[in-house]
Order: sequence, then structure tokens, then C-alpha cells
Amino acid sequence: MRSVIPFLIVFSLLLSMGAPYSNAHPHVFIANRLRIIFDDDGISGIRVKWVFDKYFSQMIADEFDTDRDGVLKPSEVAVIKKDAFSNLAAFDYFTFIKISGKPFKVQFVRDFNSTLKDGVLTYEFLIPCHVKAAKTVKELRVSPYDPSYYSLVLFAETDPVTLVNYNGFDVDHKIAKNTQESYYNGQVNPYEMVLKFRLAK
Repeated sequence: MRSVIPFLIVFSLLLSMGAPYSNAHPHVFIANRLRIIFDDDGISGIRVKWVFDKYFSQMIADEFDTDRDGVLKPSEVAVIKKDAFSNLAAFDYFTFIKISGKPFKVQFVRDFNSTLKDGVLTYEFLIPCHVKAAKTVKELRVSPYDPSYYSLVLFAETDPVTLVNYNGFDVDHKIAKNTQESYYNGQVNPYEMVLKFRLAK
């Protein structure tokens, strides 16, 4: 059985040492989906879903699906969270946010869950992020990426962004490459979701 623990240790070390140690190309591939959640006041949080490539999915399954039934039980998910997710707190959970031009650091997340279906691994988690609506436009930018480029995080081809409970607000959003910012020694421009909203007239 291949063990993912050494891989995760190396992964964490590569991230902590920076881009030059990531061998100049991604090793893990993640399709990213966002659910922007509104409440009566404005934006209340961002629900993130990652769908992993089958190779990394198999590595996680080999290590953490201990009963080999192809399904992740709550006890197995708890170990995944501890050993193969929580370390990403040091890297903003690969989710970089700006609110009206000001950085918003992702310090903690809630409601983590992981599933394994047909050999494909998913992670889901909620980022609490409160942005009160006003009569003037406010802007939320979300860029999913791994600064070391060890993982390639891209918006999913289908349904990359979903808006939830947004009645009562004027909302416009798009996904575009941000050519004004870069990572991995300036070699890669991140894609980002740009969402603008205000109280409905």
C-alpha cells in the first residue's frame, strides 16, 4: 500500500520552502467551485468545494479509507482533516480574498467534509466572510491558487460559482485572469472571481 503521509510531509515542506522547490510544475490538480452565501445583511460566507484528480484521490483513499469500502466515514474524515487538510491554514487554504481592494486573510474555516465517490475525492469547507451590503457597490475578489504551484487550483468548467439567497441585492460576477497579480516567481497569473453587489434599488 502506498502511503500518503510521506507525500503530505514533503508537500508541506515544499510549501514552506517556497516555489523553487516545487519542480516547476503542478503535481496535484484541483477543480474549484464557490458558493457565495448571502443573508439579510449581505455576504455571510463562501462555501468552497474541491474535486481532486484521480491520482491524488487514490493516494488519500489508500491511506485513510481504512476499511477499503470506497466511502469515507465520519471517523475517516476526521483523520483526513487533521492530517491532510488543516496544514493548509498556513496558506490561506489556497483561497485569497480581497474585499473592496483590501486583503481578507482566511484565518479559519468551518464545516469541513470530505467524500470519496467513484474514486474521486472532494473536500468542502466554509469560509466565514461577512460583507455588509450598502447602497454603493462593494466588491469581493476570490483567487484560488497554491502559491508554490505544487497544486494547480482552477475554477471548475461547469458551475464554478453559485449564488445563494441573493434576492434583495443587485449582483454581478465574472471569472477572469488577474494580469495585475502573479505568483510562482511572477510566472503565473491567477484566475479570480470578481463579484460586485449592492442593495437592490
